[in-house]
Amino acid sequence: MVILIRKRHLAYGLLLCCFVAGLSAVLWHGNAAFTAAFAPEALPALTVVVDAGHGGEDGGAVAGDGTVESGLNLAIARRVRDLLTFAGVPTAVTREGEAAIYDPGSATLREKKVSDLHNRVELVNAIPGAVLLSIHQNSLPSSPSTQGAQVFWNRQAGAESLAASIQEALNTAVNAGHEKKAAQVPSSVYLMKEITAPGVLVECGFLSNAGETERLKDPAYQTRLAAAIASGLLTGLTT
Repeated sequence: MVILIRKRHLAYGLLLCCFVAGLSAVLWHGNAAFTAAFAPEALPALTVVVDAGHGGEDGGAVAGDGTVESGLNLAIARRVRDLLTFAGVPTAVTREGEAAIYDPGSATLREKKVSDLHNRVELVNAIPGAVLLSIHQNSLPSSPSTQGAQVFWNRQAGAESLAASIQEALNTAVNAGHEKKAAQVPSSVYLMKEITAPGVLVECGFLSNAGETERLKDPAYQTRLAAAIASGLLTGLTT
């Protein structure tokens, strides 16, 4: 799948930055209901599926102070969705709230995790022109000083350049002195491997780093991350 938008829409990234301050109060609560403020003339038939990783009993990584990944993922994902919607980009989400999306008959934690992942794959693959943007947090307890946001891409056409664009925006906005390079996602990541759409996974920071954990819990920093991710995505979609 090749993603093309007219180059004049490169300005969207800059426009988003201008609106971040005004949106922050609403995005603080992560429940804004925006209508599009822009109507891109050449926007192709695509939908950005914003995936807040984990959820429910599967909290993901846990910081030293007990902060659970899934809640941070949801807070940042909601902000990204709202900014993209405000910019006129069609969006969908894999989960609206704290709960995962496993089938009712799932009993054990393993069954729930497997069902949840299968349902996310089905959701993405059922949307024509989907682009997956999956939000996660990293953890590396063996190196508590490691920090910074990193982006990974799947093997579908268009994903690598999209990841590079988001990584560049994150390096500028939040990774100063700890810049990272976008990389291909490991084949063990089921969701990214099984979807038929271009997919990027953003590890927003390291919960194994106490200082970065404090930043990730800050709603203002979450909005800053979301603005960088959204502007990088929009720029990537125009190239």
